[in-house]
Amino acid sequence: MAKAERAAASARALLDLGDVDGACNRAYYAMFDAARTALLASGVPLASNIGRTHRGLISAFGNYLIKNGPVSKEMGRLLNRAEELRLVADYTGDAVELSDAREMVEQAETFVAAMRAEFMPEDSDDGTMGSSHDYPS
Repeated sequence: MAKAERAAASARALLDLGDVDGACNRAYYAMFDAARTALLASGVPLASNIGRTHRGLISAFGNYLIKNGPVSKEMGRLLNRAEELRLVADYTGDAVELSDAREMVEQAETFVAAMRAEFMPEDSDDGTMGSSHDYPS
């Protein structure tokens, strides 16, 4: 989960610097990495077809952890919306509104915390998004 938490922290920092597109990119990857970690922690084998594409991983997250598992549909909606905004931010000339980026960063922080609490509860008892030992020095 450390990679997801670093991406969420980067998203917050980029947002604070006014880099809306960068914040959307890092917020999405925070959620994507948290979803991958949740799948692995729940024992879902990430076969090459699942882990190879973003859509494949997002689909597996929905099928294994939302439809048949403990994750709420709202978390799935957040992940899908984040992917949509990241695609706009990364691949189009369209501007992402600051308010949308702010909301996405907040949702990424919520998503990462929820995945940590559900799938790595022994690491989330201090109320923070991670401990200092998760980060390289």
